[in-house]
Amino acid sequence: MTRVLTATAVLLGCAMPASADITIAHVYGKTGPLEAYAAQSHEGLMLGLEYATEGSMEVNGEKIVVIEKDTQSKPDIGRAVLAEAYGDDGADIAVGPVSSGVALAMLPVAAEYEKILIVEPAVADSITGSDWNRYVFRTGRNSSQDAISNAVALGGEGVTIATLAQDYAFGRDGVAAFREALEDTGASIAHEEYVPTDTTDFTAAAERIFAAMEGVEGEKKLFIIWAGGGNPMGKINAMDPSRHGIEIATGGNILAALTAYKELPGLEGATYYYYEIPDNPVNDWLVEEHMARFDAPPDFFTAGGMAAGIAIVEAIEKAGSTETEDLIATMEGMEWETPKGMMRFRPEDHQALQSMYHFRTEVQDGKDYGVPVLVRELGIEDMEIPIRN
Repeated sequence: MTRVLTATAVLLGCAMPASADITIAHVYGKTGPLEAYAAQSHEGLMLGLEYATEGSMEVNGEKIVVIEKDTQSKPDIGRAVLAEAYGDDGADIAVGPVSSGVALAMLPVAAEYEKILIVEPAVADSITGSDWNRYVFRTGRNSSQDAISNAVALGGEGVTIATLAQDYAFGRDGVAAFREALEDTGASIAHEEYVPTDTTDFTAAAERIFAAMEGVEGEKKLFIIWAGGGNPMGKINAMDPSRHGIEIATGGNILAALTAYKELPGLEGATYYYYEIPDNPVNDWLVEEHMARFDAPPDFFTAGGMAAGIAIVEAIEKAGSTETEDLIATMEGMEWETPKGMMRFRPEDHQALQSMYHFRTEVQDGKDYGVPVLVRELGIEDMEIPIRN
């Protein structure tokens, strides 16, 4: 079915109009270091609402209004604007943010106002782990899902791995989960390196990694966990880690970041999404519509935003209400179709269980980036994702 977006109101941080029946607040880093991710997330959210309502932007006969709040990727601002959305604007549900640090600051606000917060796409395990509360649901993947899928792709007997990550919740949670996930593969971690998020010179960090791997026998890999700009992969590759017998490995990323992957054909890892991998009607619609509207394929966080939008519509339809307790009862255990196929909210921690994709990079004609080609889909039943709350 062709769906056409109709009369949706998008209000920039202003009060909810009296005519609005269902108010959704997108609280995300519209400006700041992760704004590229944020833009994709917002496009995806709007497409998901459109798809799930068949273009009507109504649920159960009530109009959907989306308001936007900019966290600027700052925890204190994220906390303040979420409170504003719930308290002043009357938001029924909030979605966001991009940054894990901002998300952790926002979680208590959802509990204070007793309103649903759908976390998309912030990744840190602690969001649905140690800092979780019952009002928090996450459609995005968590660090454990990243870690376990990458451990399956990269681990093995005799494999030694060093890690390089950003020094905040996303990076540290990611490495901790990766270390834990590797235990069952026979691989080991020789060194962990953390750097500030705004690092541009990786020479010292790389040299420490090379020194730690010196003399190690067998297969050696450097696994990079990075979000936002300044990805160090290209710079470290220019230092020729292969002279130390070290291969670079990393997870998937947005299309712009995949340009660095072109220098490393055969690179393996696991990814959350690449538009040519999933084979299902929702993804077909997303790719077709996104190409028609933006003359470009949907990206990493477009798919995530769409999953959140569809989840909201389905939850309200099934609950017959926007009352928080009705939504919680409906969403716990809820399954719904997304561009990645079926997702399921786990009742214990409200984490969306979902497929991940083991890929190998190829250089293909007509594409200026390394293409992540599917090696194996890792379904929900293929990964034992720990409950950490």
